[in-house]
Amino acid sequence: MSDQGEPIVERRFDPSMFDAYAPVQIAYRIETVGRSKADMKTEPTLALSVLAGAFISFGAMFYTVVMTGSGLGFGPGRFLGGLSFCLGLILVVVGGAELFTGNVLLIMGWANKKVPTRAVARNWLLVYVGNLAGSLGMVAMAYWSDLPHLGGDAVGTTAIKIAANKVSLSADVAFVHGVLCNALVCLAIWLCFAARSVVDKIFAIIFPITAFVAMGFEHSVANMYFIPMGILAAQDPSLGQAAGITDPAAAGLTIAGLVGNLLPVTLGNIVGGSVFVALSYFFVYLRAQD
Repeated sequence: MSDQGEPIVERRFDPSMFDAYAPVQIAYRIETVGRSKADMKTEPTLALSVLAGAFISFGAMFYTVVMTGSGLGFGPGRFLGGLSFCLGLILVVVGGAELFTGNVLLIMGWANKKVPTRAVARNWLLVYVGNLAGSLGMVAMAYWSDLPHLGGDAVGTTAIKIAANKVSLSADVAFVHGVLCNALVCLAIWLCFAARSVVDKIFAIIFPITAFVAMGFEHSVANMYFIPMGILAAQDPSLGQAAGITDPAAAGLTIAGLVGNLLPVTLGNIVGGSVFVALSYFFVYLRAQD
């Protein structure tokens, strides 16, 4: 008995507290969370979506600065850039936010007839709009903060080159880049659902996200920051000339160029996350169980 007269409960070490969740448990956890996301009211969904757009933009800003003037060589430089971009998804997962590319995993609940088609479409629309608003807000803040002029205008030059490269992609290449990107992003989310601690989640995020960035794949929400930032920076003649672009419109740095990139990349992100991850694991773990 304790000093207060209460029985003493013996606490025993339970190794399972530290083990990762098994894949079948991950599938059920993702389905359950997907149902709650689909049922979330409009206001919190939009608010958390704006935060996610801002969080991914922080990762994109960090990536732009890290890639500026990097003398590490192609492979090591891109690895370091990818590592820096992980900041965005770490903030989303650990801080809590609604990210369109991660919410593609709602397809698992839809396939198992637990989430209606209308609820999936509503969630994706709200989250996509919120992500875009958050990203554009961060573009304005970054430009206002004079970020493009860091390093003697070097950061702005890098931002323009990143955007110009993205809008120059053909639709089919952008689509495939989107597929491969979100397969890795959703696998990172999948691995986070295996985790039991914040440290576990961070390590689960690092390698898949670093990989997709280093390999140059396309993330729709990140591009909501990268391309508008490049468009805005290119309006400064000194930055444009430093980047080798004298006519931003001719280089595709326009609203049309942004839409031309986002459309195939978004479709690719949906296919990559839903087919390569959500439906594959649904087929293995949930279809035969329920």
